[in-house]
Amino acid sequence: MAKKMKTPPKRLPPPPPQGGNASGPAKPVPRRSRPLSPISETPWVRRTLIGVALVFMLLFLVLPLAAVFAEALRKGAGAYWEALREPDAWSAIRLTLITAAIAVPLNLVFGIAAAWAIAKYEFRGKAFLTTLVDLPFSVSPVVAGLIYVLVFGAQGWFGPWLAAHDIKIVFAVPGIILATIFVTFPFIARELIPLMQAQGSDEEQAAIVLGATGWQTFWRVTLPNIKWGLVYGVILCNARAMGEFGAVSVVSGHIRGQTNTMPLHVEVLYNEYQSVAAFAVASLLTLLALVTLAIKSIAQHHEH
Repeated sequence: MAKKMKTPPKRLPPPPPQGGNASGPAKPVPRRSRPLSPISETPWVRRTLIGVALVFMLLFLVLPLAAVFAEALRKGAGAYWEALREPDAWSAIRLTLITAAIAVPLNLVFGIAAAWAIAKYEFRGKAFLTTLVDLPFSVSPVVAGLIYVLVFGAQGWFGPWLAAHDIKIVFAVPGIILATIFVTFPFIARELIPLMQAQGSDEEQAAIVLGATGWQTFWRVTLPNIKWGLVYGVILCNARAMGEFGAVSVVSGHIRGQTNTMPLHVEVLYNEYQSVAAFAVASLLTLLALVTLAIKSIAQHHEH
């Protein structure tokens, strides 16, 4: 009997190359190149840029600050503290703190309300409201002070009525507070508007669907999301309120010991050639600015 021949097993065709044409030869996979660095300058260019930045900071920031404190302490610590304890200086410090203590909370309420309306709702006149928020950025502070003189001054629109009722706005503390509010009210709103727009309103809508009231939604959902941006805006508003010069100079009347804030008192002392006293008060403003900068840096770190 003839033996049956064993048939060889069929060989399967090789699999087609991945991602290419199956009928053609396999293409070699190209090697991935390293991603380019966003900063591709040579080391000497980077060192030059860093050196130029450090020189500018040294000349225009560090040296002026050091000069303020050096001049304030030129006659010793006794003269420094005497300049700060002087009645007119203490009156200027007290008026500056009172102005900031009134202007900042009012701007806080306005900033949250304006940011909430602009970021969360669509309504007619929204673009106009946004423009009004930015108005103090485009108007000179001196012009803002003149506006209040025109409205509340003796020859202004409401001047005769205010005089008849013995109400003083211009050349008094209320005028200083109004002028400060005008030049500082965009800071909190402008800090919160892009933050609220980026966060959207999904969480607020979910809270309302679950039965939360408007106040509960604000305190438990919105406020925790914007708290660091709110702190940042309040810090900027407070710094501008304490350091404002132009608008306050127009409406204050420069009444020494009554309507002079710290920046105005520094100007008066410097014009009277009392440089040590002027720089002593200026150093106090500088210290407040440095504290504000430190708190601002902490708020930025938590925000991001």
